[in-house]
Amino acid sequence: MSAANPVLELRRVHKTYRLGPHVVRALQGVDLAAQRGEMLALTGPSGSGKSTLLNLAGLIDRPDAGEVWLGGLNVTAIGEAQATQLRRDAIGFVFQGFNLIPVMTVADNVDYPLFLAGVNALERRRRVASMLHAVGLEDHAHHRPDALSGGQRQRVAIARALVKGPSLVVADEPTASLDSHTADQVLDLMRECGRAAGAAFLIASHDARLVRRCDRVIGLLDGCIVDARARAAA
Repeated sequence: MSAANPVLELRRVHKTYRLGPHVVRALQGVDLAAQRGEMLALTGPSGSGKSTLLNLAGLIDRPDAGEVWLGGLNVTAIGEAQATQLRRDAIGFVFQGFNLIPVMTVADNVDYPLFLAGVNALERRRRVASMLHAVGLEDHAHHRPDALSGGQRQRVAIARALVKGPSLVVADEPTASLDSHTADQVLDLMRECGRAAGAAFLIASHDARLVRRCDRVIGLLDGCIVDARARAAA
């Protein structure tokens, strides 16, 4: 995918919330584009608009004005059924709290998005085995999440996000609960798997370790982009 046709593009996006008598302008005319294989960091204080931007990119919410494009398709005003399908097929999600299903094994957690997408059982087993190998957890396939360390759980979450071959991965503070060594391992894994799959990563984080490793840094303040820098990512 060329720079002229990014994985994700936000065009002059606005989003406002009402909290009782108060009006919160969460995003004010934001422009952003993410390319294949790129890791993009969103930084800024609490309330700067990072979570709102992730929700719009992940088709969890809609802008009040402006446009959201995914893979060259204008998805700003699509119906909920189509948005659900795109979230299922084209977008992966990684969260600080992992959001794994505790009663399922590691393999079943990774398999679940493929099951929802209606992929046949043989292909699902192949993809799950390949993804668990990629994240170094093939020996833990039959363990449940509560038997894993925090870093291992985040690896499972990354495997689950990438197993369906998404074009975009939306991540919210994915390293906040990890020690430095584990965070480095997780970031290496995200970069390696993202580039191999051609997925763009949009990552909201306060973690300086993560920000240093991203290709570009987008700084937000009061719903506006105040800093946008390319980095020589490690």
